[in-house]
Amino acid sequence: MNIQALRERYSQWSVEKIFGIIFLTGFIFRVILPNFKLLHHDEAIHAWFSYELLTKGMYQYDPMYHGPLLYYLTAALFRVFGDSDLVARLLPAVFGSAIIILIYGIYKTGWLSKNHAVWAGLFFALSPNMVYFSRFLRHDIFQLFFTVLLLFSILAYIEFKKPGWALLAGFSAACGMCLKEDMPVAILVFGLFFVSLIYFRHITLPVTWKRDLMGAVLIAAGIGFVFYTSFFHHPQMFFEAPFKAIEHWTSMHDQCRLCGPPYWYLLMFLLYEIPLLILAVYGIWQWGWKDKGFSGIRHLKQDEQRTDCPKTSLFMILLLIWTCSTLVFYGWVGEKVPWLMIHQLFPVILLASYKIEGKKVIAGVITIVFLLVMTMHVCFTPADINEPIVQVQNSDDMREVMAIIDSGEKIVVASDSYWPLPWYYRGGRWDKILFYGKKVDPVIWSGDEPDIIITHDIDSYSSLQGYEKREYHLSYWFSWYDNQHRILPWYFLRDGKMGTVNLDVFTRTDLYQNKTFFPDAF
Repeated sequence: MNIQALRERYSQWSVEKIFGIIFLTGFIFRVILPNFKLLHHDEAIHAWFSYELLTKGMYQYDPMYHGPLLYYLTAALFRVFGDSDLVARLLPAVFGSAIIILIYGIYKTGWLSKNHAVWAGLFFALSPNMVYFSRFLRHDIFQLFFTVLLLFSILAYIEFKKPGWALLAGFSAACGMCLKEDMPVAILVFGLFFVSLIYFRHITLPVTWKRDLMGAVLIAAGIGFVFYTSFFHHPQMFFEAPFKAIEHWTSMHDQCRLCGPPYWYLLMFLLYEIPLLILAVYGIWQWGWKDKGFSGIRHLKQDEQRTDCPKTSLFMILLLIWTCSTLVFYGWVGEKVPWLMIHQLFPVILLASYKIEGKKVIAGVITIVFLLVMTMHVCFTPADINEPIVQVQNSDDMREVMAIIDSGEKIVVASDSYWPLPWYYRGGRWDKILFYGKKVDPVIWSGDEPDIIITHDIDSYSSLQGYEKREYHLSYWFSWYDNQHRILPWYFLRDGKMGTVNLDVFTRTDLYQNKTFFPDAF
């Protein structure tokens, strides 16, 4: 079958059928083999907090661990399906996949063309960052879902004039605010943009807009109050939370704990999403100059209701503002972590999807192939990978360490580096583990020697009488210092030395020699 025949067949498909295929593709990439990798350090903490909430009913907002909604959603899922890695990663996969449906929803409002929406859905479904962090129990993919739901709700309210859409916008904004402290950035961008459109008479609101706005605000306040007060157990927290968040994240910014230059996220684009970045830049030029989009902006008049600036052009203006705002904001924020990339990437994906037709389809296909290959690499390589996207990922070595722990009856952990062990040994399984938090004098267990002793390798024992010592990676990350002199070879090979946190595992000699004591460990 030739290309022309394929094009004709594709043109006969309904947009619903196309988006159904895109959604299933994106969903499969997000849910297949969810426990292929051990939980990341942060994932293990989030899963453990959710488990504690479920089993002990304990939760109080702490800005270091972000908003409450993630923990209540995950605890609810644990209650229905049980607590496991698979279940912990099911929710982010579902929310990440559902964003594809929201792209279709934006198309239905008329603010995206069919071609634009379909390519955006494809790029989103296969983007390595979007797939990776949809398989990752952090707040960000949930926050992105509610950000896009907020945008869709605003557009639907503008188009269909129904109060229910305003209420959904209030719900979306509240849920986003209950997830992470940077949600106000998106709310501010959307708010200023659409207020400007109203002021310049490019859109109109129904006569009930004041009532609808009040309803949205009340819903948002109600949801925020319920979650930030931990279902009314800590009512003062609703009023204290904003100040706690500002104080905490201002101090984190000043500390520069995970510092990077302002262009750090642009480097992440070059590593994982470079064809999208190129298409986005080309799309801006194509819309702005070739299609005279910038010329249209310059000629807008405050006192005139314009009819020659279609919704698709207004949407491109929003995407430009959104992209620039997020790049500037996250470039300025002191902490540079890979999951924040997705908030900047989403509007870039929509810019990159502008008018992919004619010969530009070839560039679109090349982009899809690149994204697919990179997604397979970062998500499904069956080993520790030398990639900045992992930040500090728990090593596959820990599977062997946990096999050894499973085979012992009394375990000592004499280190402050121990996550994800509390998650994997939650509940009664932790009872056999004595946790000291640091290296201690072996005289503490003299006469009642444990089967296994685990320490940090830089604060460890050179040897322990009666024990065999082996070293394992606890976690790993891409080491700039070890690869900075071979960046080009690393870019293509993704090899080289990784930074690691290591554990020394001491096993009683008689048990070490008896391999049947822990048969899966060797």
